[in-house]
Amino acid sequence: MSFSNADTGSKPADPYTQKNIQEPDLKTKVEDLVGFIDKHKYCMMTTVMENGMLASRAMAVAGKEAHGVDLLFHTNTESGKTDDLAHDKDINIAFQTQSGEWASISGRAYIETDRAIVKKYYSPSLKAWIGDLGDGTHDGGPDDPRIGIIRVKTATAQYAISNKTQVGGLVEFAKGVVTGESPEVNKLRYLSEQEIQQWRSTA
Repeated sequence: MSFSNADTGSKPADPYTQKNIQEPDLKTKVEDLVGFIDKHKYCMMTTVMENGMLASRAMAVAGKEAHGVDLLFHTNTESGKTDDLAHDKDINIAFQTQSGEWASISGRAYIETDRAIVKKYYSPSLKAWIGDLGDGTHDGGPDDPRIGIIRVKTATAQYAISNKTQVGGLVEFAKGVVTGESPEVNKLRYLSEQEIQQWRSTA
């Protein structure tokens, strides 16, 4: 079931999507997504609260797996987001730049507390976020049991990254405002569950 509020006949109702959507080979789609994440590691993590409402928090990517499609994040295991994930593992990770490029990753999240994994991705900067409770255990160090990893197993992904320079994109947009013709400015792509699984199987 879908929502529609217009009948455009034989003309595309969403000309921007039609003009910018691309379907290159799987390697190109994934590598462009991974490259975008590498350049813009800060994102919003959206979880489902116990009451069914959504909550988003600013996060930074701590690492990647499965040739880049699965994402890892540091977490305080006693935080609200881990409570959300204990209730519902569905998650979305969203990136956006000032120029309007974006990526949205949907999947399932798992809380990892294995100390070997935590130590592998540990960063000394975590001390500032976790804090030292002064009891010799909860000190924000790699053995602090409050420090965990949220592992996001990607199910689907979609993104739009620029295929023009910033100036070129502005020119295309300005032309579109004048003519009413949708600008061709982005590489708009979608990765299905089947494609993600296919890519992960090669890891």
